[in-house]
Amino acid sequence: MIANYHTHTWRCGHAEGSEQDYVQQAVNAGLKTLGFSDHTPYDFFDAEPRNPSIRMKPEELPEYAAAIRKFANEYRDQIQIFTGVEAEYYPKYFPRTLEMLKENGIQYMILGQHFLGNEIGEPYCGRPCSDRKMLERYVAQTIEALDTGLFLYFAHPDLIHFVGSSSVYEREMRKLCQAAKRTGTPLEINLLGIRENRHYPNEQFWQIAAEEGSTVILGSDAHSPQHVVDPESERYALALVERLGLKCQLSIDEFCIKSKLCAAGGGTR
Repeated sequence: MIANYHTHTWRCGHAEGSEQDYVQQAVNAGLKTLGFSDHTPYDFFDAEPRNPSIRMKPEELPEYAAAIRKFANEYRDQIQIFTGVEAEYYPKYFPRTLEMLKENGIQYMILGQHFLGNEIGEPYCGRPCSDRKMLERYVAQTIEALDTGLFLYFAHPDLIHFVGSSSVYEREMRKLCQAAKRTGTPLEINLLGIRENRHYPNEQFWQIAAEEGSTVILGSDAHSPQHVVDPESERYALALVERLGLKCQLSIDEFCIKSKLCAAGGGTR
């Protein structure tokens, strides 16, 4: 790997280490690009946030963005650093979320759909489920997200843990992969899933992605500095890429990163 765009900070409540620790680890490992993408906060206007240990608070966003920009400037001669977030697509809150991100100079979003609908009252997508309607909702909602054109890539698209009919899974995930290709959105093979032996990467999903000609990218999903670069999980992911004949992208063009949120109006700073 020469770039990792999936990096968290302590603000999400389930990661550790300082921003400088992550940056120094990336420099030491020879990365050319590091993107921070901590879990974006949301203003849930009509309900309390579900769980404070899954994302930063809205009031923490300005300090988060300022901290990343500080290290981007300090390390500019050693590594390129971008300020991003990992975001769900929640239709009710999406316009306000975009406004909040742009106000704070966030440069990119990666899509990480952990819940459906607008989250409140919805189950976690990573729990085993045989309900066809839940899978269909996941695919429809994430396709709607991809169609905005505002996400840099789709993180762990196979997080949905569907344990029902294999043919239903194939039908729905083929729709998702086709939408990703149509919108030019890379799909992430998630290294956290590999190193923690989770239910993803799901080989059936990546076989479909290969058949549909999807572009893939590797994401460390680092929650501690030592995982900014994860050679063992990377080797596993690249073996999957080679075995299935997937098209792997090593990095993303700087102009693409800086222009994504501009598509919604306004710009980054």
